[in-house]
Amino acid sequence: MTTPVLQARGLVKKYGHVTALDGADFDLMPGEVLAVIGDNGAGKTSLIKALTGALQPDSGEILLDGKPVRFRDPLDARRHGIETVYQDLAVAASLDIATNMFLGRELRKPGILGRVFRMLDKKRMREESAKHMAELKIGLRSLTQPVESLSGGQRQGVAVARAVAWATNVVVMDEPTAALGVKESGQVLDLIRQVRDRGTPVVLISHNMPHVFEIADRVHIQRLGRRVAEIVPGDHSMAEVVAIMTGAIQMSEGKSVVTDKDAAEAIGLS
Repeated sequence: MTTPVLQARGLVKKYGHVTALDGADFDLMPGEVLAVIGDNGAGKTSLIKALTGALQPDSGEILLDGKPVRFRDPLDARRHGIETVYQDLAVAASLDIATNMFLGRELRKPGILGRVFRMLDKKRMREESAKHMAELKIGLRSLTQPVESLSGGQRQGVAVARAVAWATNVVVMDEPTAALGVKESGQVLDLIRQVRDRGTPVVLISHNMPHVFEIADRVHIQRLGRRVAEIVPGDHSMAEVVAIMTGAIQMSEGKSVVTDKDAAEAIGLS
């Protein structure tokens, strides 16, 4: 039996009387794109924050390659090979592409120049950046151009390439196509496929159902602070998935059960 790369069991997170996570489970398998979807307030953001070290769950456990871990903060998660591409990309717009690729991980020149005078090895950073860009087939005019001169899709490409360059276990992408047009969204989806094909599993948080059905191998559906279903897109229609997400349909032993006739009729399921 294949061991999940990243797991969560029974995660609970409360903010006073508000329960953000209510015994949430999670399983990410090797080499897959797992989409995480849910309505507003479903707890998917809290789940992802717990998995990437941005918040500490009150109880439950997280396992990486089958071994229990506890991330103190996002830097700790990064040290464990989990990289996140945030919705705002977290790039320094005025700096060039190569500098952004090594932001916070700058390479120093060898010897006394780097050790004492702390001079950056810009040539090596450009060479390494070019290699990572080429591996993901991201075409850019020059790695010395500032990120602010790039299109939205190209900026997303820089953020993805940076994550893939440092991720040894998992890449998490938060709404990567939210602010992009059709052509650039297609380019980002191609990037996600390439990351998966390189063997790095991807967690995709998205509200865009067509993109989810196009790219995801499995879909984790979050509702009321817990996972209510895991489905394979080819086994369900988009309308059924939306109904599960909103509670119009509940999953029982792998089968869809309509529990709210009016809601089901509203989305055309009856």
